[in-house]
Amino acid sequence: MGNGGPPLIPILGFLTCVAFIYLSFGDLWKGEPELGFVTRNGTQFVLDGKPLYVNGWNSYWFMDHAVNDHSRHRVGAMLEAGSKMGLTVCRTWAFNDGGYNALQISPGRFDERVFKALDHVIAEAKTHGVRLLLSLVNNLQAYGGKTQYVNWAWQEGVGLSSSNDSFFFDPSIRRYFKNYLTVLLTRKNSITGIEYRNDPTIFAWELINEPRCFTDISGDTLQDWINEMTAFIKSIDKKHLLTVGLEGFYGPKSPKRLTVNPERWASELGSDFVRNSESPNIDFASVHIYPDHWFHDQGFEDKVKFVVKWMLSHIEDGDKELKKPVLFTEFGLSNLNKDYEPSQRDRFYRTIFDVVYKSAKRKRSGAGTLVWQFLIQGMEGFNDDFGIVPWEKDSIQRLMTEQSCRLARVTGRHLHDKKWREICSHRP
Repeated sequence: MGNGGPPLIPILGFLTCVAFIYLSFGDLWKGEPELGFVTRNGTQFVLDGKPLYVNGWNSYWFMDHAVNDHSRHRVGAMLEAGSKMGLTVCRTWAFNDGGYNALQISPGRFDERVFKALDHVIAEAKTHGVRLLLSLVNNLQAYGGKTQYVNWAWQEGVGLSSSNDSFFFDPSIRRYFKNYLTVLLTRKNSITGIEYRNDPTIFAWELINEPRCFTDISGDTLQDWINEMTAFIKSIDKKHLLTVGLEGFYGPKSPKRLTVNPERWASELGSDFVRNSESPNIDFASVHIYPDHWFHDQGFEDKVKFVVKWMLSHIEDGDKELKKPVLFTEFGLSNLNKDYEPSQRDRFYRTIFDVVYKSAKRKRSGAGTLVWQFLIQGMEGFNDDFGIVPWEKDSIQRLMTEQSCRLARVTGRHLHDKKWREICSHRP
């Protein structure tokens, strides 16, 4: 008995009632359902126990634009637009080495302001239900790339060579890169409180954008680097999928496939699609599709024929050689071609989408596509001859949404998810 306190039994009864109500209806008070990690089962991506086929896009510029107040809104606007088209994955840069708005100012020195911008990108993606394929370094010079790492080593007097390819074999540079990987993977998001390595908003890591190693066309140097760095990443993060970031060219270790390459030069870049993608810590293969850049004397019809042959060859490799999903992580048709007409881009996209859709229906390894690239109005400085503002091109927007719905129907997602029912209810 208490001394003048409230009766105990009514309090217990009230708490029991509250507990019952919460257990019965608590889900109504929660926000969006938690995202699950994307995994793989053989040649298919898996999400929530069902196959996942990706329809998505590239917006490499997210982190850079999230740094400043005046441009940050573009990230959310682009993610919202992608989500409304049923797009599930966006590929973007998680690197900026040296230079303006650098994430990594110098080896081991990071700009917290830029890291918070990347935090914002990931948090916004989660809000809009879009996952991110985050690329970790550039083979090209844009945003620093391997050239910046080589320059850092050279400036500090520890570099073995001034060749850009020393990025792959110089022990000092390998230490620089591993340090960057450690900092990035274990970063605790200042908005969500989740370490990057534990965040299912991240679809996967891409090791390097379009790796080439001209100084060793045997491919051994690049292969050693891939094996070492992928093992290092997996030692820190076992939850996320990992891909190389290849263009898809076949090298000397794949002699039967050399005729699939656009031209002879493609076999002399130090990369090899099958060999590189076979690396044990690589979860899925990546391929790019740029006949405009790879051929200089082909008309549009020949380019379309090449694209189909190119895609089917890599899907067959995924099925028979790699036994892994194959994701076409960049594709585009240049508007600078002499014979370019806007309708060609529609047909080009449709051709690529049809190959993936047929692969999905047959449960083959063609796991999806990411168009290069989508932008917002007023971003001319970030555009190229492939860029599109999707809501300014009705035909492209329709194609993208239709492909999202076709792939959703293959897995039955449109039947059980309100979002998919809304997106696809008026689509053919």
